[in-house]
Amino acid sequence: MKRDSIIDYWGCILLKLIGALLRHLPLCVSFFLGARLGELFYYLDAKHRKTAYANIKTAFGAKLSPAELHKLAKDSYRSFGQNLIEILLIPLIDKAYIDKYITFEGRQNITAGFHKGKGVILVAVHEGSWELSSALCAYLGFPFNLFIRQQNYPRLNNLLNSYRSQKGCRLIQKGNEIRELIRLLKNNEAVGMTVDQGGKTGTPVEFFGKSASMSTGALKLALRYNASIITAFYTRVKGPYVKVFLDGPVEIEKTRDSEKDIRDNLQRVINIFERYILEHPKEYLWFYKVWKYSRERDILILSDGKAGHLRQSQAIAGMLMGHLKNKAISANIITLEPEFKNKFSRYALTICASMTGKYCYQGNLFLRVFLKGANYKSLIGIKPDIVISCGSSVAPVNYLLAKENLARSVAIMRPSILSTRKFDLVVMSQHDRPAKRKNIAAVRGALNSINADFLREQGINLSEQVKTDKELVLGLLIGGDNKSFRLSRDLIKKIATQLKAILEKLDAQILITTSRRTPQEIEQLLKDEFGAYPRCKLLIIANEKNIPHAVAGILALSKIVITSPESISMISEAASGQKYVLVFQAPGLGRRHKRFLKHLAQDKYLYLTGTGALSKKVEEVWMSKPRINTLEDNLLINEALKKIA
Repeated sequence: MKRDSIIDYWGCILLKLIGALLRHLPLCVSFFLGARLGELFYYLDAKHRKTAYANIKTAFGAKLSPAELHKLAKDSYRSFGQNLIEILLIPLIDKAYIDKYITFEGRQNITAGFHKGKGVILVAVHEGSWELSSALCAYLGFPFNLFIRQQNYPRLNNLLNSYRSQKGCRLIQKGNEIRELIRLLKNNEAVGMTVDQGGKTGTPVEFFGKSASMSTGALKLALRYNASIITAFYTRVKGPYVKVFLDGPVEIEKTRDSEKDIRDNLQRVINIFERYILEHPKEYLWFYKVWKYSRERDILILSDGKAGHLRQSQAIAGMLMGHLKNKAISANIITLEPEFKNKFSRYALTICASMTGKYCYQGNLFLRVFLKGANYKSLIGIKPDIVISCGSSVAPVNYLLAKENLARSVAIMRPSILSTRKFDLVVMSQHDRPAKRKNIAAVRGALNSINADFLREQGINLSEQVKTDKELVLGLLIGGDNKSFRLSRDLIKKIATQLKAILEKLDAQILITTSRRTPQEIEQLLKDEFGAYPRCKLLIIANEKNIPHAVAGILALSKIVITSPESISMISEAASGQKYVLVFQAPGLGRRHKRFLKHLAQDKYLYLTGTGALSKKVEEVWMSKPRINTLEDNLLINEALKKIA
């Protein structure tokens, strides 16, 4: 016998026995046991507990602290456990039971709904004591028909339906239900339907500030057949005591735009339920994926303060936005920089994150301990759907926030000592020798936003400021110092001499930009050498007056690009621009960096040259015009990101 069949068979027998036992116990004991059952589910059901926490966070955001989010999630499980017990007690529910334990607010609205003579659609969301509807409607004195869907377990499904139909409720199962629903409404009967959990075919409306897919069946019937819509919300006061709120008939507005009518009226109904859920949040069934089919995504970029790393993260975010746009999903990008309390905290967080399991603690005790207070509150107060980071220092924050929010995670570069299995996608350079795994994309260079369309656009923008009139235009990209590398004045002096010589010989022009890291003495040298030089048509000193996307503009207008050797990001951008790329050599580069340059040079994505041979190499490339090899890492990553979007 299959596993599902065993669960179905023995589960049905067990529930029948438990139901018979509960109906002989005092009600207060039964509901006490229901609350304990819910708590047991809370502790054992780690997967759905995390979903409940994340959903409640989406709904309430920074209004609730992590501790309050946990408490509300636990309360919702208690309520769910009591609702399950209540279903088994349905055989006990009669007029005396309802008179004693059930109170109604808005009972007169039911009468008003039937007064139209077009039938009543009693709508609800998945919350509270909805399964009492059949007994309550019989008590209120009108025929009730419940629209249901088959559950995955046939025996358990039949047992549930037997409880539903005990008090005279008629069940309408999904299939050829439309004709029957129409007949019932024309007979001025009541039909019970839910309006949440719309799935793939639902209509997106705003629910707690974010679009969620909601079911449209009830609204379509109401719009077409003028049926009355009554909303029903159930909240447990204490133990068996339940209060039912009946609102309506909801005013249904019609125009000539049927899709707009469905969406607007559905939104009006959802707003009513949202108000009740805000007042009684523990009643809602939070542990299904409420926003799974949302038409909105929040993308969080975690910056480590390095401009090159941020550009790579932004490149990933841009690709994701393209995929989401193709699915008619809008995206919002948030950029935050984690602030560690001290250097020890950074390493300690990495160690702690590496030891967490699949269902690590939501509320992120580790982040609270190792990040600065205000920064922790900023990070924990948002609810991203996708988290992107570049650099080992922010990788553990990425991992923990993704687990906190059930978000997808993208880490660029090796995530320190953290296992790459902890992320949905890890983008690593081939020179880092990554393992071959489905969630690892090995790239040759650093990710960037360079593509043909972007270059064309930025080339047009820069050409409005810069006029070049020679066939050959050189681009010079000068980076700057880092921990192990220093740009020397003598080195750049030699480069300037070499470039001037070849510019004169080939009758060429040059465009130059520095970076934020360029030392001041190098900036001054470049101004002295090229500031008044007639063949220099552009000299950007980034620390004085930068131009947005200067690198992209220079790549677009140049035929040959020369770069300093220390920046993987800058070299990768140049090698993605469909130009000849020359990188001049310099001392002070690390082993990993040298391996990166060697790999790209071997495959002719760039040409390595000594400072003394730079002019000769420019002439050689320009005269022979070899085939240009262009990095296509973005295409590889775009394919990998389809699974994330």
